[in-house]
Amino acid sequence: MKNLTELEIIESVKRGNQTDFTLLVDMYKDRAFSLLKRLLKNEMDAEEALMDSFVKVYKSLPNFRFESKFSTWFYKIVYNTGLTFLSSKNRRIDNETSSIDEYFELGENDDEIYAKAENGKEYLLKLVDKLPPRHALIIILFYIDDLSLNEISQVLDLSLVNTKVLLHRSRNGLRDMLLKHNYQEEIL
Repeated sequence: MKNLTELEIIESVKRGNQTDFTLLVDMYKDRAFSLLKRLLKNEMDAEEALMDSFVKVYKSLPNFRFESKFSTWFYKIVYNTGLTFLSSKNRRIDNETSSIDEYFELGENDDEIYAKAENGKEYLLKLVDKLPPRHALIIILFYIDDLSLNEISQVLDLSLVNTKVLLHRSRNGLRDMLLKHNYQEEIL
């Protein structure tokens, strides 16, 4: 079987080749699961939301008009599904404009987490997990998934300016965590 491009896969699914949808699932499942796990802070909830996301994507795929990149459209569905999942479980997303310091105080076992981390990147990702959901998501989408600020603003449904501000605050919060616990030398 030849390697199909994302566009060819989407067109094939739109023409009725349902089995080709598994190719899209394989392309995006790991990153989407990672995003949902960071948002929901629970693997089982993330798995359930991931399944819901793929069902929504499959049902909505005939309406995809290529006005944006597929990945942007896909992440927006995943993110919104995660938010819906949070609200349906009566969880509250904290106000992002309040002081970020109160969200990511490192706990007693954080030195142990650092000691067990195999490398700086692994530990840094564990610190990102301690950020509020939106802050963690923007770091992951920008640095790990390589989405542009425009794409992230579409996914998070924020203006470009607010997206830049959120990324700036997220970076500063992460930097402050590193400085506060003297881990910057090990990470940098």
